[in-house]
Amino acid sequence: MKRADLFRTLLTNPISTSALLWAKLPLAAFAGLRVTRLDASGAEVSLPAGWKTQNPFRSTYFAAQAMAAEMSTGASALLLIEESGAKVSSLVTAVSATFTKKATRRTVFTFSEGAAMKVAVDEAVLTGDPVVFTARSLGRQDDGTEVASFEITWSFKRKS
Repeated sequence: MKRADLFRTLLTNPISTSALLWAKLPLAAFAGLRVTRLDASGAEVSLPAGWKTQNPFRSTYFAAQAMAAEMSTGASALLLIEESGAKVSSLVTAVSATFTKKATRRTVFTFSEGAAMKVAVDEAVLTGDPVVFTARSLGRQDDGTEVASFEITWSFKRKS
């Protein structure tokens, strides 16, 4: 099994995801984030509603939403780096968000620009220069209501 396939399996399996999150991202594990889809086109991350992610206004705290949105783009970035076979550093350099409705139920954050992100990673691998890519993640509740839109800017650079 290729490393990228193993990585995808680890991130989409609930048991291994939980172990990985508790080891590397305990706040995400505590919040209950789950990678529900990870493929060449992008990723989806589920964010449960409830007391662990709630703000005082009985909706989902903006920071929990940001964490899920970033994970949807970051899981894709890590998968593409694994697929490249090169050592590539990745760094979030900016985050912007728009909140359109109160998130009161389970929300799924979807990143669907995997092909465009792959071009950025491949360019960083090929040139060795930093390449900036802005990824968009949309948060929708189970009924389809869009609650938030995030733009997360990533910088990719091949390691020497």
